[in-house]
Amino acid sequence: MNHRPFKIFIIEDNEWYRKLLIHTLSLNPDYEIESFKDGSEFLSQLYREPDVVTLDYRLPDTNGAELLQKIKTFNEDTEVIIISEQENIETAVELLKLGAYDYIVKSNDIKERLLNIVKNIQNNASLKQKVKNLQQEIEQKYDFQKTIIGQSTHLKKIFALIEKAVQTNITVSISGETGTGKELVAKAIHYHSKNRNHPFVALNVAAIPKEMVESELFGHEKGAFTGAVFKRTGKFEEANNGTLFLDEIGEMDLTLQTKLLRALQEKEVTPVGSNKIVKTDCRIIIATHKNLKDEVKKGNFREDLYYRLLGLPIDLPPLRERDNDVLILAAYFMQLFCSANSIPEKKFSAAAQKKLLSYSFPGNIRELKSVVDLAIVMSNEAEILPDDIILGNEDVLSELIGEELSLQDYTQRIIKTFLRKYDNNINLVAQKLDISPSTIYRMLKESKS
Repeated sequence: MNHRPFKIFIIEDNEWYRKLLIHTLSLNPDYEIESFKDGSEFLSQLYREPDVVTLDYRLPDTNGAELLQKIKTFNEDTEVIIISEQENIETAVELLKLGAYDYIVKSNDIKERLLNIVKNIQNNASLKQKVKNLQQEIEQKYDFQKTIIGQSTHLKKIFALIEKAVQTNITVSISGETGTGKELVAKAIHYHSKNRNHPFVALNVAAIPKEMVESELFGHEKGAFTGAVFKRTGKFEEANNGTLFLDEIGEMDLTLQTKLLRALQEKEVTPVGSNKIVKTDCRIIIATHKNLKDEVKKGNFREDLYYRLLGLPIDLPPLRERDNDVLILAAYFMQLFCSANSIPEKKFSAAAQKKLLSYSFPGNIRELKSVVDLAIVMSNEAEILPDDIILGNEDVLSELIGEELSLQDYTQRIIKTFLRKYDNNINLVAQKLDISPSTIYRMLKESKS
């Protein structure tokens, strides 16, 4: 049975101790281990989302606390084991507060403790995944409006196509502008299909260095290239019996397109640096913001691969073509943000709704969510007003002076804007505006009189 390998990244600048950690963790053949000598080298590979990181507290280019915070910001599920030369209780407590799983003092006999810690992490991760899978099975319904919000005619057509897609394992090609929800549709198809109890594995081709995409897709053997210290499982193998979602497929290099075509036709892959053939059977869903047919004409995309991937095409409409879905989505994002931040839910005034409907939203749903989140933060009332909504095409200065207010009114508005931005910290706002705190107090008092 194929399963996702348990990835452990070791960050240690001492070569001898790094080898000790590698040897210790390699005693378990289920672990996929890679090592790095400094923080910068490790951060360049963080996108690969290791399950566990063993982190030397003192590194030549950073320290453990800073790197720990970056790891947790990127993926809070990645567990970090701090390994330090010093037995400092205060430092250990502080690191645990920042999210470290455990703190170990360097020694030559930490083997048993380290293996036990990693084993506990693996067991916990397995339990969390089982719970997550169970929740997905319970929560997933064939009413796609539970996850894809809207009632426009365009969206109803998308729902009909998703219903078609979940009935078979046909390849699905999703197109649409950036921010229209292509990955959301891919997940809706997967979690409503017969593959829903198997992995959904996503790979954004545009987000990975071109020279690394082949290794990401097909895996590689130890020593296959410089830096390939360990054997690695590819996305095709990880997605076996499930779904492989290839986002921004239009960015794939032509040479790799040939290899991808063969993998799709033969349902097998060959890891980089290996002669061994690995059989795979996964559903393919692709997405792109480009017109692949035009890319074929330009010579940037193979015609045979285009027809192999076309399958069932789903073209997601931009938000500007979805009528009142803008308001439905805005209300939905409002509820999410207010709930997540434990604040009373607000409403959009009629003028605010009109402002939202008049904007084209080039960033689509993703942009709308950002606009709504910011509007809630900027609002001082129970109702969102037009001034609270900051859109990408606004010339703020032109809009401001277009109202022809008095200088005092303009000054009061600027002060109030800065106070909202800096959480009503009057001293900080005074510093930013190069005025005295007493001036701010006076202007606020006058605005209320």
